[in-house]
Amino acid sequence: MDNTAVTMTTTLPLDETGALLRLLDDPARLWPRLLDSMTRHLPCDACALLRHDGRSSDALLVPLATRGLSPDTLGRRFALNDHPRLRAIAGAEGGLLRFPPKCELPDPYDGLIPDLNQRLHVHDCIGAPLNVDGRPWGMLTLDALNEGRFDGWEEAIAAWARLTADLATAVERRAALAADVERGGRVVRELDETTTGRETGMVGSSPAMAAMLTEIDTVAASDLVVLVLGETGVGKELVARRLHARSSRAAGPLVHVNCAALPDALVESELFGHVRGAFSGAVSDRRGKFELADGGTLFLDEVGELPLAAQAKMLRALQNGEVQRVGSDRHITVDVRVVAATNRDLATEVREGRFRADVYHRLSVYPLRVPPLRDRGTDILRLAGLFLERNRARLGLRNLRLSSSSERHMLSYPWPGNVRELEHAIGRGAIRARVARPPDGGVLTLTPIDLGLEEAGEGSPAPVIDALPTRLPNPSEDLPLRDAVEELQRRLIQDRLGRHGGNWAKAARSLGLDRSNLFRLAKRLGLRE
Repeated sequence: MDNTAVTMTTTLPLDETGALLRLLDDPARLWPRLLDSMTRHLPCDACALLRHDGRSSDALLVPLATRGLSPDTLGRRFALNDHPRLRAIAGAEGGLLRFPPKCELPDPYDGLIPDLNQRLHVHDCIGAPLNVDGRPWGMLTLDALNEGRFDGWEEAIAAWARLTADLATAVERRAALAADVERGGRVVRELDETTTGRETGMVGSSPAMAAMLTEIDTVAASDLVVLVLGETGVGKELVARRLHARSSRAAGPLVHVNCAALPDALVESELFGHVRGAFSGAVSDRRGKFELADGGTLFLDEVGELPLAAQAKMLRALQNGEVQRVGSDRHITVDVRVVAATNRDLATEVREGRFRADVYHRLSVYPLRVPPLRDRGTDILRLAGLFLERNRARLGLRNLRLSSSSERHMLSYPWPGNVRELEHAIGRGAIRARVARPPDGGVLTLTPIDLGLEEAGEGSPAPVIDALPTRLPNPSEDLPLRDAVEELQRRLIQDRLGRHGGNWAKAARSLGLDRSNLFRLAKRLGLRE
């Protein structure tokens, strides 16, 4: 087989064959299309294509496409050490491994076949390891709910597995060739950009996420300063990582600065460095973050928190690539690509005198907005799968799954805290459910009440997501609508401040607001001078 050809090892109609071949340059569409064809020709209730994650030392499998499994499966990461059936498939030497119906090895998909009323068990399971150029690449798994469903189908399934391996080989070789041309003769194997347990990428295939990822990859090739905008918890740091990884500076450093965490007295020293004796405690010369990022990318997170004095000095670095260490008269030239992020409205901050206009215009050369979680559709469930799998391993469960009602509530909830709120809701819900009831055969199902997405009934555990204050404006008081809304806002802010010990920043995060916006609202409501 040459670099682009595929040997079709199973009988398919010509239109299906042609459709698959036309998608070799678009694996994100190829693999779901392949499984669609497979489910039409084979008697399976569920199937999955999983790929080895080459970045991980603990043998993780990443689902590329599934059919018949719950949507969150695509967000899960299956460690071979945790799933003996998958480990057995990976080591199968005969090319195909079928498990007996009474096999005692736990099934990794137990409880992941959607059903409204009950947890369904897999009764017939078959898997095939997939190799590309003699190296393990991934595996194909097929499952059925009835015993003996695959009797007599082994040869056909083996043929589909060979077809899948052929397609994987063609995809890998074409990707290597494209990278070879793009990089000027240096073959670069691009790894899957979905998030692993090490938080190295972004999860999502919704139109909003697809558009953003395309925009990231386009601007990454330039050296433009990028201002990443978005609500708290949407993943702005992950955007910065992808911008760096897809740029010509990928081999250089990516230096992260949390501007909100810098003490005012040390901001300039942290950003630009200092010389020995510049101030008390400066016992030696020290390079700042701009120097450390020379040849790479500097990520200024929460850049809206920088004090005005530091902004003035940063302007020269942004304009000319020149920095001056504290206590020194010498200018140092650096080659740095700057990516900044904020959840503040910097244009408003400029108008109100809290942010320099010249620095704002230097930072916002290319604004890039990250969509909130509520605009990402079923990506919510895919992300949920990632967090469910982490908590499953932490709690030592065979599986951790969502009930059908939990999935519906997740898709309708606005998620003001975005991905971070989703992660915490699942983590808390898993613990609450584990304490409240025993797992069903090692499988624990999370309900909306566990997750805090539905009001608890009498005698049920209280929701884990912050609830509204119990004392609301009384409709019988005949308050005008505006006054009633302001009273509700006033009580809600007081409630959150009380919960967070008077910490305005934490209260703002819990309300899904920028801190400066909360300050202005509190001042208007008479809660702040």
